[in-house]
Amino acid sequence: MRPGDEIVSDGRHDVTSELQRRLVDDGLLAPGRAVVVLYSGGRDSTCLLDLAATIAGRDAVTALHVNYGLRAAAGEDERHCRMTADRLGIELAVRRPTDHVPDTGNLQAWARAMRYEAAERLARGHDADIAAGHTATDQVETILYRLASSPSRRALLGMRPREGRLVRPLLALTRAQTAEHCRRRGLAWREDETNGTDVYARNRIRRALVPALEAAHPAAQSNVLALAEVLAAEAAVLDELVESVLRGRDEIPLAALRHQPQALQRLIVQRLADGAAGEPAAGVARRAADIAALPDTGTASVDLPHRVRATARGGVVRFARTPPLRK
Repeated sequence: MRPGDEIVSDGRHDVTSELQRRLVDDGLLAPGRAVVVLYSGGRDSTCLLDLAATIAGRDAVTALHVNYGLRAAAGEDERHCRMTADRLGIELAVRRPTDHVPDTGNLQAWARAMRYEAAERLARGHDADIAAGHTATDQVETILYRLASSPSRRALLGMRPREGRLVRPLLALTRAQTAEHCRRRGLAWREDETNGTDVYARNRIRRALVPALEAAHPAAQSNVLALAEVLAAEAAVLDELVESVLRGRDEIPLAALRHQPQALQRLIVQRLADGAAGEPAAGVARRAADIAALPDTGTASVDLPHRVRATARGGVVRFARTPPLRK
């Protein structure tokens, strides 16, 4: 069954039991496995919290609600989350970031960083996974946003079901399906009033771009998801090819790098840069030709995006964090 396919009753399973079966088969939630659920109070995180409690067991689940205090409804959202957690018999942890809210820059990125930092601390204390309520609908919006903002093959791969501790058990479900689950279970959810505005780029994609694509072709969302699924499988093959060249090393001789096809050079450079950065260093692959052109003798460097530096010394190129500027 592809992401977003409709789940219907066949006389033996209702929607809820079918969702539970699918999530158990995926292995992202398991009986007795500790999990911290990122719980905003919205439909998707409410659906996830309920399914996590059913599959993992209430004692294995901790709900994390982050109250940023940025919206007039923030207090009501927190109270709603407390009531729902109490009803489900789940421990609720509430965090209120004390860091100064940035006056400029990406407010959503700041909030996301605060949320995941709090989740990571809580998860370490419980030796737990961290579960986010991203759905197939979110996946489509994420791919479209990344295509517009970052020319990288990662844009088409979308979000992964698991990245370290982080799991996304609902990626095969649409936003409509999580709402249906909540209605069947009698679970209320909160709506973020900013979702109905064009303040954020993701909202503009949701409100304008996705409907335009569906007007062009009614299967637009399903086709985007199907493409991402195919490319993710192909990416695994490419990753094996890169590993066959690097063989576990975090460096590569320049001669060996130049010997590879240009497409593979880009993948190798990206892999080494990601390892140095400790996170995806988007945009580095586009500098692969500059790195391959470094001299075989002496020492030379190329400064790259995400504070990564490639340094060639003695014909071998290595990647590391760019040293901070001296004052």
